[in-house]
Amino acid sequence: MSNFIDLSIAFLVALIASLLLTYPVKTFAIKIGAVDKPNHRKIHTKITPRIGGIAIFLGALLGGLYLNPSHPQLIPILIGAIIIVVTGLLDDLYNLKPIVKLTGQLAAATILVGSGIIIEKITLPLLGAIELGFFSVFITVIWVVGITNAINLIDGLDGLATGVSTIALISIFIIAMIDAESLVAYLSIVLIGANLGFLYHNFYPAKIYMGDAGSNFLGFMVAVISILGLFKNHTLFSFIIPIIVLAVPIFDTLSAMVRRAYNNEGIMTADKKHLHYQLIEHGYSHRKTVLVIYLFSALFGGLAVVFSIIDTNISTSLLITVIVLFILHVFAELAGLVKGGKRPVVGTLRKLKKKLKKKMSRSEKKRS
Repeated sequence: MSNFIDLSIAFLVALIASLLLTYPVKTFAIKIGAVDKPNHRKIHTKITPRIGGIAIFLGALLGGLYLNPSHPQLIPILIGAIIIVVTGLLDDLYNLKPIVKLTGQLAAATILVGSGIIIEKITLPLLGAIELGFFSVFITVIWVVGITNAINLIDGLDGLATGVSTIALISIFIIAMIDAESLVAYLSIVLIGANLGFLYHNFYPAKIYMGDAGSNFLGFMVAVISILGLFKNHTLFSFIIPIIVLAVPIFDTLSAMVRRAYNNEGIMTADKKHLHYQLIEHGYSHRKTVLVIYLFSALFGGLAVVFSIIDTNISTSLLITVIVLFILHVFAELAGLVKGGKRPVVGTLRKLKKKLKKKMSRSEKKRS
């Protein structure tokens, strides 16, 4: 009971701190010119402050200070987070070159690896736990840098990155409580609180953006927390759990990489073809696009929770994997990424929905 009360208070501390700190951060951003100006690649039409990530960071930090957990790897995590936030803040202010941003991310990832936060093994059905050995360091760095940038790339609409990362963190928090991973639960709950406090200002129409300082911080922390918790899960296909939790940003990032490689463009080249832009192009409103992506993120998060509690049932694991792939395909169709924008599965589902409505209306007429 006391643990639940502490988690609740930490959540409220982070939420209220982030909610209130966003006001002075917004004023400070306008004063120093840290604003996001509209251009051909962006949806918004007015100048908006963009270093709101500072409020998220400080809110989560204050929530963490209340909990004051004792763990030898907390200091390295904090140092890495500060490096990420400072790098993102400098990018918000001075538009750093990609190699400079990558250097900051690699520095933060190196600190994690040096402290022992490493993806040491993955669990596969029939084969059991597979030790990664020398490759563990490489895979850990790729994971941290990859997820950091995945959250950053999806930060293209009001409240999108904030909401998607919050949904992922809620899933991780539930799994952590089931697995009794206290540090993972602590870190998740303060980040959830800080995100929701900021989301009050950031949801459409946004009064402030989190900027790279915020999106990189959230991506970095989600990557760290997943290493501490999800990769240590002993269920079948344990390596798939963090991928399911973060399916939407990972899918968007991989799609962007493939698209840019196919078009002979640089991987870091900005464009207006991310999933959220594609949904808007196909007729969805700004708000509805964000809510649709929230829905898919929640579906994946729920499946990840179910996946995490499966122990030895390989048939159920495979069934969930098929469901995940099906949902991803539907999501890709909605975003216009399949067969030049065609939607065979979505079209079939809509026809089935219409048939069900007709049957229901007929049955109601017969009753009347």
